[in-house]
Amino acid sequence: MGNTRGSTFAVAVVMFLAGACATPPPPSPPVVTYEQKLSWILRLEDERVLREPAPPPITPAPTPIRRAGMPASPPLSPDLERLLGDPEGRVRRRAALAIGRVGLKDGVPPLVERLADPEPQVRQMVAFALGLLGDRSAAEPLRVRLADSDPLVRGRAAEALGLIGDGDAAAAIGGMVAACLKSGALSEVAPDDPRYPLDPAVEAFRLGVYALARLNAYGPLAASVLDPDGRPLVRSWPVAYALQRTRDPRAVPSLLALARGEGTDTRVFAAAGLGALRERSAVDVLVPMAQAWPSDPRAAVVAVRALGQIGDGRAVPALLKMLQTRDLDPALRLEVVGALGGCRATSATDLLLDLLSNPWPALRSEALKSLRAIDPQNFLLVLSGLGPDRHWSVRATVAKLLGTFTPEVATAGLTDMLNDPDPRVIPSVLAALVSMRAPKADTLLFEHLTDDDAVVRMSAAAGLGELKPPGGPQALTEAYRFGQRDETYVARAAALGALAKYGAAAALPVLREAFADKDWAVRVRAAALARELDPSIDAAHLIRPAPTSRPRDAYTSPSLVSPAVSPHLYIETDKGTITVELAVLDAPLTTDTFLTLAGKGFFTGLAIHRVVPNFVVQDGDPRGDGEGGPGFTIRDEPNGLPYLRGTVGMALDWADTGGSQFFITMSPQPHLDGRYTVFGHVVAGMEVVDRLQQWDVIKQVRVWDGVRWR
Repeated sequence: MGNTRGSTFAVAVVMFLAGACATPPPPSPPVVTYEQKLSWILRLEDERVLREPAPPPITPAPTPIRRAGMPASPPLSPDLERLLGDPEGRVRRRAALAIGRVGLKDGVPPLVERLADPEPQVRQMVAFALGLLGDRSAAEPLRVRLADSDPLVRGRAAEALGLIGDGDAAAAIGGMVAACLKSGALSEVAPDDPRYPLDPAVEAFRLGVYALARLNAYGPLAASVLDPDGRPLVRSWPVAYALQRTRDPRAVPSLLALARGEGTDTRVFAAAGLGALRERSAVDVLVPMAQAWPSDPRAAVVAVRALGQIGDGRAVPALLKMLQTRDLDPALRLEVVGALGGCRATSATDLLLDLLSNPWPALRSEALKSLRAIDPQNFLLVLSGLGPDRHWSVRATVAKLLGTFTPEVATAGLTDMLNDPDPRVIPSVLAALVSMRAPKADTLLFEHLTDDDAVVRMSAAAGLGELKPPGGPQALTEAYRFGQRDETYVARAAALGALAKYGAAAALPVLREAFADKDWAVRVRAAALARELDPSIDAAHLIRPAPTSRPRDAYTSPSLVSPAVSPHLYIETDKGTITVELAVLDAPLTTDTFLTLAGKGFFTGLAIHRVVPNFVVQDGDPRGDGEGGPGFTIRDEPNGLPYLRGTVGMALDWADTGGSQFFITMSPQPHLDGRYTVFGHVVAGMEVVDRLQQWDVIKQVRVWDGVRWR
């Protein structure tokens, strides 16, 4: 057999050496699902940070010997900038939106780089996110995108430039708007077309004219939507909206033409613009619009409001006739009463006096306001003949009106009103004493800084900020700390705002303390005030991460990252039921919060505390004065959905102050776009929304999640 044994040994040695020198395949990277990435995004948004903070350093373990050629796997961790480069377009798009919501300007450079993303939907969201950040360094890259191949990218770029306030881009935005118009896409769109989304060129056109309105750029707007004689090239509500928002007298001829045209929303916006400009020549158009209330009550409401702003006596006979119409819509009657005050209609005095006994508190308040406007001299005599009104809101109105008189006349009456049994009246009394600079007002404000009611303390602090008496800084510092016991943020934030009016030396130590406040809303307010007093302070980073009550595993909930259905709310009111479809994909944390509150019965029995006809209906305040909430705040989730008729949004004091108060828009309101969270839309019952009056009540809110009621 010869040397077989030796040959076998040699082969074995060679194979061993070869195995020792070979490079093993690199380890497979851990698979991270879309749902896991989305849960990271939701958590970072809620904490208002771009990435998870690095863990504290630890003593490193001995480094294991790694064979040559084996790559080290990068650690996977939540990081929005990294996710902005994810292979999946839907992840990049969602990460871009998250960076905009977080609100740190550190996010601008990576977003600008992603403006060249190959997927149009990603570029659209990147542009929107840059608008949310509002940093002027993004203006030039956004201008370039006004010529993007995708119409919606062009529209979102225009929107972002409007949000940033880049007036230099107005001409280019106007050119984009004109190009959309020339495409012919708008020729098939009715003046009041309620659908969304429409053709991309139509949506780009709308976003462009809204941006020009935000920039108050009448010249570029007129050049793109009016012919050389000033006539609208397209008669639609977005054009009427944009023209009226500029408040430019040159828009009067086109607004008059649109007011005479078709479409309720088109005529409404035109009428609003004419009223804001106090255009007397519009009376002949507005009076017939008001008189046509049986066929178009929404247009009539705005026409009457505009007549009150103009204040021309020629409108008074028509207004008086409407007021005496028995079946007049209550919302319209309220506007007529206010308009008579705006017109200083002395002939309406007796009718207004009769309304002081009307069962509806809102109408009694409006009648008092108009009586004050028409005849200030006799108004105090009217009040002297009235006892305290049975509804707190009317007594608060009386306090506000007394604040328009001299201290000699009104101080005694207002001081007596500080004994009102309802604490919701006291803030109006304190504000009135401050506005008239009443003697010893500062003493009263100091006394109310320790009131049991947080909103009273809020008003007292705000008053001290206006008057700035000696001793204010120390008292306001104590008031901020006293407010730590509150569930609500309002008193602490007001104390900080008042302190800032005393200057940096007094305010900055407390503002720095507030950077760690238990409520993110207070931190946001403190940071804004600190930046005004000392721009060198890096307040934006010092207040982060935002405190949140959600455990980390809550962000992985399927209802947040992969909802199977869009739940429906059934809001049962005195006037009927409103059905709302929730936007769970666009505002997951907001809808989740709302569903939780509804499931606990939070909204049952709450009065609708705010109704502005043809604008909004607002509810969700357990106090009923606009200052109440659930005892916590939630983060804003602006998402690019537009405010149209029937849109449901979250009410705010300033950024990230949402909680339980929500509103339903009764007409399109593009100035709210990108600023207030859209989290639903009315799918049935808008006629109920139109009938709602202030102080109507929500009986209950039921939720259908596609499987069960809750």
